[in-house]
Amino acid sequence: MEKVLDETDKKILELLIEDGRISYTDIGKQLNLSRVSVRARVNQLIEDGIIEKFSCVVNSEKVGKKVSAFFDVDCEPCDLVEVAENLANNPYVASCYQMTGPSTLHMHVLVDDFTQLESFVNNELYALKGITRVDSQILLRRFKSRTGLKL
Repeated sequence: MEKVLDETDKKILELLIEDGRISYTDIGKQLNLSRVSVRARVNQLIEDGIIEKFSCVVNSEKVGKKVSAFFDVDCEPCDLVEVAENLANNPYVASCYQMTGPSTLHMHVLVDDFTQLESFVNNELYALKGITRVDSQILLRRFKSRTGLKL
C-alpha cells in the first residue's frame, strides 16, 4: 500500500530537496518540531522507500566532463533489458531510462571530450547487440538541472 504523506513530511522533503545537508535541528526550527521527531520522520521516509538516497550534485564541467550528450536508443524488444543494464553500468552514462515508444531508451552521457564521446559511441554503444537506431544531441548550454522532485 502506498504511503500518504502528511504536510509535515512534505515540508521535510522540500527542505531536504533544497539542501540535503540541512540539519535535523534546523528543519525542526523551521517546522516547530524537535530534532528527535525530525530524525524519526526522515528515518521512516527512508524505510518506506520515499527517500531513496542522499547524494551530492556535482558540476560536471568543473570536474572535467566537458561534453554532455543525450541519446535515444531503439532496441529489439528481446534485447532491451540487456542493453539497458549494460548502458546503466557504463561509467560514462549518467542516467538511463526506458521510455514509451518502440523499445526506446533515453540516456545522458558525460565525457571529457569529443574523442572520448566518439570512442564511447563506436566501441561501447554500437558494440551492443540488439540496437536498431541511435539518435544523439549534444548539450550546448544548461539553464536548469533537476536536483530533486518538487512537491
